[in-house]
Amino acid sequence: MSNQNPIRVMIVDDHAMVRNGLAIFLKVKADLELVGEASNGTEALRVCEQARPDVILMDLVMPEMDGATTTRAIRERCPQVQVIALTSFQEKDLIREALQAGAISYLLKNVSADELAEAIRAAHAGQPTLAPEATRALIQTVTQEPTPDYDLTPREHEVLALMAEGLTNPAIGERLTISSSTARAHVSHILSKLNVSNRAEAVALALRRKLVA
Repeated sequence: MSNQNPIRVMIVDDHAMVRNGLAIFLKVKADLELVGEASNGTEALRVCEQARPDVILMDLVMPEMDGATTTRAIRERCPQVQVIALTSFQEKDLIREALQAGAISYLLKNVSADELAEAIRAAHAGQPTLAPEATRALIQTVTQEPTPDYDLTPREHEVLALMAEGLTNPAIGERLTISSSTARAHVSHILSKLNVSNRAEAVALALRRKLVA
């Protein structure tokens, strides 16, 4: 890790005390670097384009522009930026909105410093992290609709199961003895067939619909 560039992190939160606490946490992690802060969504869009972060810690409940709307706008303008929803709230609708907007992870603010650091590293590598409360909320969502036929191929079912294990595209390729680009193509097809925008949402849907064990 020491011979790599640090992961560039940006904080978006309307509470200065929260931003200060997160800034202090980032300064003690050698592989993480604070490159920008914003107190609302409008400011976040401007700072993001200037600071070019790798990962954004995004509060969801903010004045002017909420976190989900900000996340969607950032993902459209800067698709290479990964967003971690970091909030005090665990309502099902809020969780779904954040993931549908393009957040890769959903964590509560009571997460430990080490867990948050690992989530930032995972997000930078394209791997989702969901708080247990978020996972339960998504799995427990009651639906009266019949389970649709997503028309996944046997190989796509295999790839989806490995996505649920948190494997990256290269790791999926290695496990299935296929190239990383082929694994990436399978993942893209799965997201399209499940009509979701990211891996975290795909895994949550797969667990809820029992598409994976």
